Parts: sequence; structure tokens; C-alpha cells
Amino acid sequence: MIKRITAVLLCISLLAVVFTGCKKKAKKVEKQESSETESVVVNPNKVNPYTGIQDLAPEFENRRPVAVMINNLITAQPVQTGVNKADIVYETEVEGGVTRLLAVFKNIEAVDRLGPVRSARYPYIDLALGHDAVYIHCGQDPNYAAPHLYDIDDISVETDYYAERIANGLAWEHTLYTYGTTLWGGVNDRAGRNTTEKNDPWQLYAAEGETVSFKDTVANKVTVPFDDPAAFVYSAETGLYTRYTHDEVRTDYVTGETTDVKNVFVLNTTIVTYPDGVHRRVYLDGGTGYYATGGTYTQINWHKNSENDGIVFTDTAGNPLKINQGKSWVFLINESTTTPVFS
Repeated sequence: MIKRITAVLLCISLLAVVFTGCKKKAKKVEKQESSETESVVVNPNKVNPYTGIQDLAPEFENRRPVAVMINNLITAQPVQTGVNKADIVYETEVEGGVTRLLAVFKNIEAVDRLGPVRSARYPYIDLALGHDAVYIHCGQDPNYAAPHLYDIDDISVETDYYAERIANGLAWEHTLYTYGTTLWGGVNDRAGRNTTEKNDPWQLYAAEGETVSFKDTVANKVTVPFDDPAAFVYSAETGLYTRYTHDEVRTDYVTGETTDVKNVFVLNTTIVTYPDGVHRRVYLDGGTGYYATGGTYTQINWHKNSENDGIVFTDTAGNPLKINQGKSWVFLINESTTTPVFS
């Protein structure tokens, strides 16, 4: 009997040791789990040289940008689409007091429908050359733009069937649209090359988390009194400027989205009429101007050394101008007739 009791007690003791060992082992595992370090996620994207934002997939880093001529007549503005996807937009005079837009995309495939597309004009070719961009248009003025097209890789989309006419209630000349993937296919088909070595930042961008603003100036609204008045209105909530024309917010024809940018530049220059009495010559050598961001603005200088160089911004002392990361809209105005208003 005593042997049986001893055997039972021995079994109980062994079970206690086993369970205690399991508990200790469980605690040890728990301690190991709690000591594991979290993995660090590295952003594989590249910095978009036209916005300063690290959101460009690596396969697009060396792709040539694409610059597209957009119809900006007051009648065509309501049917514009894809402009809000551009990294940089340039706006200046063409003829008859009207302007056109040059929408520049580092990754043209990021936009779906784009247009209405219009014909080439001389100063926009120079602006596209400054980005080493493939220049997209529909026809050209025969006297000034046509000879200059020999200096750039270009695609006239109606001629080359990279666009289509889509009824939008307006006259035929306001109905030509293209598509991002279609244009990139055209670049591969028709351009001399589809890659670029010009990947330096467009301007000096503020660092991540840094914000550029200016004391003692207010630019909650930037108005440029072209014949078709243009304006950008600042939102403190978003930190962006929203595009208006004729005091009406301008939304995308297809998506209904607004066009919002971080930076607005107004560059003074000389604009004269060519000898044909119609088309306008926009001087791109340089001058003074203004930079608006974050509801504030400052005076700046700018220059473009040659047709193949981009525009460079400096402060009034000649130092490189630091700008905020984000999309930009660049107005080029006739300083003798057009005065911007900051309010």
C-alpha cells in the first residue's frame, strides 16, 4: 500500500514538473515574441522631378515627359479634361487676346482622357524643349511654329491618328481628345527616343515636412486679368490653390474634379505681335515675377538661358528659390498690359 501511495505521489510530482516546464516555456516564447522588432517599410518610389514628391514608380524615372497643347478658349474651358493631372501647366497668350495651356506630365499614362487638343505655337515649343518633352499638338501655325517643330520631337495627333473627335456640344475644333496610354504608344512609335537623362529637379524643393511661406504678404486669391480672366483661390484646409476662370470654379469635364496646385507663378515678360499681325511672340529670356504658395506670395526673378534649358527661379537677390512640393501653374504675362492682383 505504501509503495502504491509513493508511486502515485511520484507521478503527481512528475506531472507538476511537466506542467511547470510548459508554463515556463510558454513564458519564454511570449518574451521572445514581445522582443521582436517591427520591420521598416522603405518607399521604393522615385522623386518626381516636376513636383518634388516621392511618388513616381521606378519604371517611369527615365521616361521622357510629354507636353500637350490644350484649348483654353472660354467656350472650351467647360469641356477641358485631364488638365488637373498635369505636374506643371504653362499659360500664356497666343493670338486675339486668348491663351492656351501646355500641360506637362512626367508619366503621361497617369491621365486618361486629355483635351481638347489644339495647334502648336512657338513659345510652347520652347517651354516643352526646356523639359526634353515630346510635344503633342494638332497642327501648327505655318509661319512661326511650323519651322520650329524641326527642333523638337513632336506628334500632331490628328494627322497621326492618336486622338479622336468626341461630341461635346461644341464646334468641331473643340472636340479633339487623346488618352495617356495612347500618347505613350505614339511616343514609342514616332519619337526619336522615349527616355531622358534630364531628371534633375525642376526647381529647388523644400524638404519633406518643410513648408515655404512668406511673412507680411497675403495671396488667398491670385488673379491674372487676361481677356479671359484666370484666378487661383487658396484653401487653408487643403493647402492648395483651386483654379477659377471668370469667377467660376473650373472642374474637369469627365471627372468633375477641381484643378488644385501647390504653387502659382506669375512671370512678367514682353509679348508682342509677330509681323503677320496675328500671332504673339512671348519672350522667354527672363524677368521679374511673383511666387504664391500657402496663401502668401513673394517677388522673384526668372530666366531661361536657351531653348533647351528650363525656367530657373531665384529670389530677388539671385539665390535659388525654394518652393513647396506639389503641382505648379505658371502664367507668363505681358508686363506692359497685364498686372496680377493678390488679395
